[in-house]
Amino acid sequence: MRITLLTVPDCPHAPLARERIDQALDGRAAVVDVVEVSDEAQAALLGMAGSPTVLIDGVDHFAVPGGAAASISCRLYRARDGRAEGSPSVADLRRVLDMAEADDGCDCLPLDAAGRSGRGRLAPVAGGLRAAQQAVLRSFACTGRAPEAADLEQVSCDSGREPGEVLAELAAEDFLTLDAQGRVQAAYPFSVSPTAHRVRLAEGPEVWAMCAIDALGIPDMLNTDAVITSTDPVTGEAVTVTSTGGQVTWQPATAVVYVGQRSCTGPAADVACGALNFFTSRRAAGAWAEQHPDYTGITIDQARAEALGRSIFGALLELADGSVPQQTEAHEPNQGSE
Repeated sequence: MRITLLTVPDCPHAPLARERIDQALDGRAAVVDVVEVSDEAQAALLGMAGSPTVLIDGVDHFAVPGGAAASISCRLYRARDGRAEGSPSVADLRRVLDMAEADDGCDCLPLDAAGRSGRGRLAPVAGGLRAAQQAVLRSFACTGRAPEAADLEQVSCDSGREPGEVLAELAAEDFLTLDAQGRVQAAYPFSVSPTAHRVRLAEGPEVWAMCAIDALGIPDMLNTDAVITSTDPVTGEAVTVTSTGGQVTWQPATAVVYVGQRSCTGPAADVACGALNFFTSRRAAGAWAEQHPDYTGITIDQARAEALGRSIFGALLELADGSVPQQTEAHEPNQGSE
């Protein structure tokens, strides 16, 4: 793997980008080149869309949809919490490095679906989408269940829209899924129906996660302790992940996560969630991959899996001041988990 950091001379953000690249690599074998670009013609030749630009094997995975004109101006990157930074985050760099490692010539890459091709799972504010998304997520977090349309009347009314209209748009953009009657069936990371991944929230309900990465993102999203229980689909053995005070322990210690997808398009629930599972070992994950050649994916270690879940879901419930509401009340158990 070759990573090229394109930067103008004396770019104030270049050292941060270089530092984060090293952190994201975390011992992975790669050649890292730092190339200074002095004019627009050279920028166009090298594929530079502002300083700094990070290319992985010649590809700018952070390019805006439709591409951007070559430039030697300052380039900013949008963090998961909405802040503009002078470099991609370590978590986002790890994500694209995982994609690059797994690329076998397919036009799509693993985790494109899980992370909405780099667009993230935090819905836009416009049209009341974010308010409705966060209301749905809070319902799952507090009750273990999805809200009814009537429960979303207020947040929808605030944007001058009907609940059904807002939910349909959220579903069209793959922030959640609906059944034929327009009722919420899943709102990443939560599922109405039982899945292989149970998450017991501290002083809260037991909920179902759509996949392993979704489950790992829930404790950070809610800023709460949690216990995740799953089953290795190959060996049938239990995998338990316990998050306490921000410290995460895995049982067994050899457990890993396989991440992948089987199609370039479609909602993550259909093309990716079935391929994001906990395994007791890399050997078991490899055996599953051999049994499912229709999926393209890779096996990642515990640290990368935790970082991926955090990067996708950690900021979904942040308030305007950047804080996250605490889970402090006793809640009803999830009726579907009994």
